[in-house]
Amino acid sequence: MPETSLIRPVIVTTWPFGRDAAETGFRLLAAGGTALDAVERAANVTELDPTVSSVGYGGLPNADGVVELDAAIMDGRTHAAGSVAGLTGVRCAISVARRVMERTPHVLLVGDNARRFAQREGFPAEETLSPVAADAYADWQQRRSGPEVAHFTHGETAGTPEDHDTIGLCALDRDGNLAVGCTTSGMAWKVPGRVGDSPIIGSGLYVDNAVGAVSATGHGDEMMKACLAYRAVLLMEQGFDPTEACAEAIRYLLRKRPPEQHGRYGAALIALRKDGAVGAAASESGFDRVHGKWNWCVATDDGVTLREGPYVA
Repeated sequence: MPETSLIRPVIVTTWPFGRDAAETGFRLLAAGGTALDAVERAANVTELDPTVSSVGYGGLPNADGVVELDAAIMDGRTHAAGSVAGLTGVRCAISVARRVMERTPHVLLVGDNARRFAQREGFPAEETLSPVAADAYADWQQRRSGPEVAHFTHGETAGTPEDHDTIGLCALDRDGNLAVGCTTSGMAWKVPGRVGDSPIIGSGLYVDNAVGAVSATGHGDEMMKACLAYRAVLLMEQGFDPTEACAEAIRYLLRKRPPEQHGRYGAALIALRKDGAVGAAASESGFDRVHGKWNWCVATDDGVTLREGPYVA
């Protein structure tokens, strides 16, 4: 019989901690699974990992000691999307976001009503504040420094290789369909109710099945102002390759930020084009440092590779 598909599946994730997620997602893709399922299942791996301090169970809480989760998922095949913001009491926020997409006419549910929706959908009530995160919160209360992005640490906090933020994911399946996801606990010690770019379609993530998918990580309050993920997809549609699309989108963001603020903020993007080409870029400010290198993972049938950069000044 003739070959039914020549498309090589691929999944791209942010950060070194995205390796396990990429491996899980690719196994599903290699078995013929959909890009949408791969994104959700891969994200769940990170959401349930208590060693990741910025996603799901293990995520650092807000200023009141409450873990508020944000997540979104978008299906390239149908152009449907779902997201949740300020979700409490459920560890796998991206799975709740998918239910919003598939079971409601809406895109975004927030706060207590997102939690109530999750409970009605059968998600069990779960503790989302891990012991390690609880200890970190107690330490912060003693210091009472301002809100922090886990990756962009300030003041007396020192960054570590594990102190990053959002996990973003882009996947392409054997049928040529794309999907994208994003899930995070957001800014550490944030003002309760703060929502970043991750659950905002077009800012933290975007997919056009005829073009490609992009997911973002970094300082969400700034990236929202540029609709960064949508901008990068649009640039791919205009003919930019995935890496240059990411870089040009970040250049636009930096042009809109006062130069004296660049060291405080940072943005990074991963991209996956319709033909399977991948790319990424990050702002040099905020990322290119000893404990803040921009690393991202690519999983194909050749295995999982960890890549660094490029950086945009």
